[in-house]
Amino acid sequence: MITDETQNEGGQAEEIARLRARVAELEAELVAVEDWANRIVGAAQERLYWLDRWHIDLNAVMERPGADWARALLRALRSVYRFCLRLKRRASFGS
Repeated sequence: MITDETQNEGGQAEEIARLRARVAELEAELVAVEDWANRIVGAAQERLYWLDRWHIDLNAVMERPGADWARALLRALRSVYRFCLRLKRRASFGS
């Protein structure tokens, strides 16, 4: 005959197994988030390295009167450049 104690132990074992599985899921998720964060921080550090190397203070640059105009111009140039890259890729795929 199964006693209440045996049923409790079985329930506890199931609960422990479920919790261990959840901990494993959370650890895997944490590794993924850490990987993502490390990549983002690395990219930011690389940008900062070049700004420091060229002695550029972005805050000072962006406070100047023509900064908004220059930023808009750079965005426009970037969009034209990306458009040309897309055309080049499409042309190379068609060949």
